[in-house]
Amino acid sequence: MAASAPIDMHSTPEGGDDDAALDALLNGPESGDAPGALALAGGGVISSSEASGLHSKVLVLNRGYAAMRIVSAKRAFCLLARNIAEVIHVDLNSDGSGSGQYINYDFESWVEISQLQRQFEAERHDWIKTVRMDIAVPKIIRLLGYDRLPEQGVKLNRRNLFARDRNKCQYCGRIFPTNDLSIDHVNPRALGGGDTWENLVCACIRCNARKGGRTPEQASMKLITKPVRPKRNPLIALRLGSDKYQSWKAFLDHAYWSVELG
Repeated sequence: MAASAPIDMHSTPEGGDDDAALDALLNGPESGDAPGALALAGGGVISSSEASGLHSKVLVLNRGYAAMRIVSAKRAFCLLARNIAEVIHVDLNSDGSGSGQYINYDFESWVEISQLQRQFEAERHDWIKTVRMDIAVPKIIRLLGYDRLPEQGVKLNRRNLFARDRNKCQYCGRIFPTNDLSIDHVNPRALGGGDTWENLVCACIRCNARKGGRTPEQASMKLITKPVRPKRNPLIALRLGSDKYQSWKAFLDHAYWSVELG
């Protein structure tokens, strides 16, 4: 019997024009002469092959300090260098101590303050290196000209679904790489099952093929966890488990939890 029909979870039309505008802003052209390189104002080029800090993650806020999305450090530096964003630095240690107050820096000021950070608190930051200096990777940036609010609710897409189920097949309980997982309709489409959080689960290829176009009961299979709509974005929840991103909580505790990885 054939497996459940594939589902295209890459597009999220419910975001509408707001998502398109944000995507256009965050996914604009990157500067740099070579592929994977980032040119900085005032000279100097950061190569992603020489700067592991460019793979760090940065929380993006709108002008009103609402959490919008998570992007790579490379993307964040592009926005800073183009004066589209500023750095928000929170006085918070990895153990949660500190005043919790935050300071706004433009890119030029952040480059200057990075020299002091390198000298006195290097272990608190990820770093990128240029020929002339080291620059701390900011944890948070704020868009200066974007004031729309994030959409409420967690978006239903493949990435969030895999994060909710933690890459675990919901039938056999084994954890698989993303490439070895599929999305199964618990109640098959042919029987009226829809594309909802409550009807979609991660399944390994073997279990999905075994279940086919049947319900778990018809296939004599049992779900290990009842699928539910997450109250918080599962990707953000996973990342907040790292002490490295404690400063994000100041902006995420009251956010809509619709923040997406860019």
